Amino acid sequence: MSEKLWRKNYIDIEPYTAGEQPKSDDIIKLNANESPYPPSPAVSEVIARFKAEGLRLYPSMDAALLRKAAAERLSAENGVELTAENIFIGNGSDDVLATAFRAFFNSDKPILFPDVTYSFYPVWCELLKIPYETPEVDERFEINAADFYRENGGVVIPNPNAPTSIGRGKDFIIDLLEHNRDCVVIIDEAYVDFGCYSSVELTKKYENLLVTQTFSKSRAMAGMRIGMAIGCPELIQMLGAVKDSYNSYPMDKVSIEAGVASINDDAYFREIVGKIMATRDRCAESLRGMGFDVAKSSTNFLFAEHKSLSAKEIFGYLRENGIYVRYWNKPKIGNRLRITVGTDEQMGKMLALLDKMPGIR
Repeated sequence: MSEKLWRKNYIDIEPYTAGEQPKSDDIIKLNANESPYPPSPAVSEVIARFKAEGLRLYPSMDAALLRKAAAERLSAENGVELTAENIFIGNGSDDVLATAFRAFFNSDKPILFPDVTYSFYPVWCELLKIPYETPEVDERFEINAADFYRENGGVVIPNPNAPTSIGRGKDFIIDLLEHNRDCVVIIDEAYVDFGCYSSVELTKKYENLLVTQTFSKSRAMAGMRIGMAIGCPELIQMLGAVKDSYNSYPMDKVSIEAGVASINDDAYFREIVGKIMATRDRCAESLRGMGFDVAKSSTNFLFAEHKSLSAKEIFGYLRENGIYVRYWNKPKIGNRLRITVGTDEQMGKMLALLDKMPGIR
């Protein structure tokens, strides 16, 4: 019996559950919010010419080239002056966010994030023993800034939110910041490039604001794991201190060079984002014509509920026919599907299949 006592020291935690990975190339995968298009050709060129002998040496500890490129691009896009000191780089925005949770949420007060949101937030809280509360979204899945006026140890708001796809504007963010001066406020902008207001400009006014972004969605680089945070130098230095306490070299050489190449190919970036947004809006209208309620999306996915058929039925029907979308058996969102926007061809196949489903119209 005694040899099993060590198992009592296992952590008790329910991990994050990602979208199902298909075991066949014939599946149309619309369940993980990945880009349907490849990354910039400039990224392919970097990978093709990379010399593997360079891997014997450690990469840059602070991804200096990528931070500089990101600062220059974000400065131009947001009309503010940023430098590498305003940028932190990590392995995808999940790594960046986890580092931020470690760095900034260490009081005995609960941090706040919406009850319907990215399901990794409560996982990190459980892992790191961070108390948290979840103000409720309203019946239309909108976040009410006034619900976050209460005393807290930090605030995390995805803008646009996931899985609801709903984005909020500048006034909402300023309202939130004005009422949370005594804590770090994180705005998670994983999907911001698909038509939502970015808070990057506000980092120059609010020293307690940290904005996180990712290369996984709009830059089509989910497989390379690049994320970043934007904030005042003090916040960025603290993120670096935490990173260096457990993983000094998080970004490999290939990723750093590929990330720079992606940032510098702005024309391609805007082309594929524009394609996805146009496909998204056309698909949303088609779904509404079939009896779906579809939230106004500022992301690369749609959040939809049918007027008579259950989400579970539709999910099963699509899955049986080789199309994967995301379904959760959870309160509030149990009758909604999250549908990643694919190519026009992929979305056309999904719509044609749905149109044949009994009871859809």
